[in-house]
Amino acid sequence: MRNYPSNSPEAAARIVVLALMADGTVDRSETQLLERQETIRRLGLDHEQFDKIFYEFSEDMLTKAQRLSSGGLELDAKSINKLLDEIRDPALQKKILRMMLDIVNADRRLTAGEASLIAQALGNWDLDLCEVSDSSIPCHRSPSRAQHSSPPA
Repeated sequence: MRNYPSNSPEAAARIVVLALMADGTVDRSETQLLERQETIRRLGLDHEQFDKIFYEFSEDMLTKAQRLSSGGLELDAKSINKLLDEIRDPALQKKILRMMLDIVNADRRLTAGEASLIAQALGNWDLDLCEVSDSSIPCHRSPSRAQHSSPPA
């Protein structure tokens, strides 16, 4: 997989592309959502730049992903974590996760691949789903993994 600078628009866009492809196809409802919510502009890119990242990601998938018996391609968890690791800024992580949630919900059905990607992003970025929701209900977060792994005082 190509490397992009941490927190760059390109690294963020690749995560959005990953969400678009998480169910194996890019649905019309997902591309309409990108347009309606001006996702590409919000990433800091124009359509030509986004398309380039999309096609480069597709090329990388052809060479790096595992081919499934169904003919589809799938990245392993380690590869996905490497892509997620390029986004280190907590505010940017939340912004991208909101975009990902919108994309996977665009067609009103959540596939196993989409759910797995969202769960992996939440875990990798140490986020709780309620931290990125628009709910007025307060979020009560359990202690982070970092707090669990620190030695007792």
